[in-house]
Amino acid sequence: MKDFRTALQERVLVLDGAMGTLLQDRGLKPGGCPEEMNLVAPEVVTGIHREYAEAGADIIVTNSFGGSRIKLAHYGLADRVTEINTRSVELAREAAGAEVFVAASMGPTGRFLEPVGDATFDEMVEVFGEQVRAFAAAKADLITLETFLDIAELRAAVIACREFSDLPVMALMTFEDGGRTVLGTSPQAAAVTLDALKVDVIGSNCGLGVDGIFEVLEQMRQVTNRPLIAQANAGLPQLIDGQTVFNATPAEMTAYHEKMIALGVRVIGGCCGTTPAHIRAMSEALDNRDLSWTPPPRRCFLSSRTAVAAVGGEAPCAIIGERINPTGRKSYAAELREGKTAYIRREAQEQVAAGAHLLDLNCGAPGVDEPAALERAVLAAAGVVAQPLVLDSSDPAALERALKVADGKVLINSVNGEDKSLKAVLPLAAKYGAAVIGLALDGSGIPETAAERLAVAEDILAAALQVGLSREDVIIDCLTLTVSAEQKRAMETIHALRLVK
Repeated sequence: MKDFRTALQERVLVLDGAMGTLLQDRGLKPGGCPEEMNLVAPEVVTGIHREYAEAGADIIVTNSFGGSRIKLAHYGLADRVTEINTRSVELAREAAGAEVFVAASMGPTGRFLEPVGDATFDEMVEVFGEQVRAFAAAKADLITLETFLDIAELRAAVIACREFSDLPVMALMTFEDGGRTVLGTSPQAAAVTLDALKVDVIGSNCGLGVDGIFEVLEQMRQVTNRPLIAQANAGLPQLIDGQTVFNATPAEMTAYHEKMIALGVRVIGGCCGTTPAHIRAMSEALDNRDLSWTPPPRRCFLSSRTAVAAVGGEAPCAIIGERINPTGRKSYAAELREGKTAYIRREAQEQVAAGAHLLDLNCGAPGVDEPAALERAVLAAAGVVAQPLVLDSSDPAALERALKVADGKVLINSVNGEDKSLKAVLPLAAKYGAAVIGLALDGSGIPETAAERLAVAEDILAAALQVGLSREDVIIDCLTLTVSAEQKRAMETIHALRLVK
């Protein structure tokens, strides 16, 4: 079998359709656990997989959507996570054969992360990690994260995939008719956040028909150059004689194929209401088409849970509000020591009202528990404004704690050319999907000449690329001092800017 990532570049792959409704038709009792069918009725599960494979699906999705410890606990099966998820991969492989990819499915747990809910980030990583370890050991070809409503939970799931396996990852969110998730995340904000986490395929499933899914993906394409996945319902649900019915015909599911291909959708499948007949029509509709696709150039965006901001390149100058800083602000420093956030919330709102596109958060002051303070600052600012955040700290512990609760792609301020700084900050940026500001200085301070500053910038970029960051996510600060005191160095800064660009 070819590598999944290679196959994505060569053609559009067809993913299978609904599982739950077919399980219900074939013996799953109302209120029963779909994943338990892997153990008690494996022939039913393999039969469904086989029908989709015979219909032309290139990717078969395992029956493990609700296979987390939290979900299985509702059925008294929390101690069988490994068994159920391992078996799901084995059954899909048995039915699909060697030429079809097996995608291990993970869905949301039903719990929200703090502060919306009571789940912690680390707890969610561990919960998803249990499934990921089982998938990897059973030799799934990839992992698909489906039907997520909370970008924070999806971030935790992606990070679990990266931490416990090296499998390719597809990440999908579900959007409502208004174009946002139930917690307000837009398609663009989701795509920026997921792009930074280096998922292989980004997209949407469930909630909408093929026309609605296409509109979501159009927005995603504006901010990411990664392959997209479309997994639409068979139309919008209708209640007929007490039954939920999806009325879109197999032919109707192919109506957007040409537009999808042109947009860079590399995986097309079905969600609620789709059957092997739908998948067969979708597969056949790809025959004799030009399936080539060239990704657009990558650009740098930052995101919060609900908004995005373009940075660098051809984007307008981004204004960073930097008043949330205790230097010279005794009242703010006192609040930090007391664990209060009133100043942060007030300044965040006032700076945004004054035109700030990004908000810098600095909590470093004597007597302050900086990791706890920066975490509180992120939650406080995100609770009152939509602007993406800049985490202003050189403390790795503070950065990591803040990165865990940041819902989007933040900018880290900053890293410098010292080896200690590079090793402490860059891996965190790569793991949690952040961009970084690179200061063109090293252990000797700000270099005298532009050429020396360029050399430091090149070292920072090389180190960033080595840990997996994209070059567009490294923003170099060429540095300057007060012009009245350092006229010569000011000109060196201008020269350094030209060299770096």
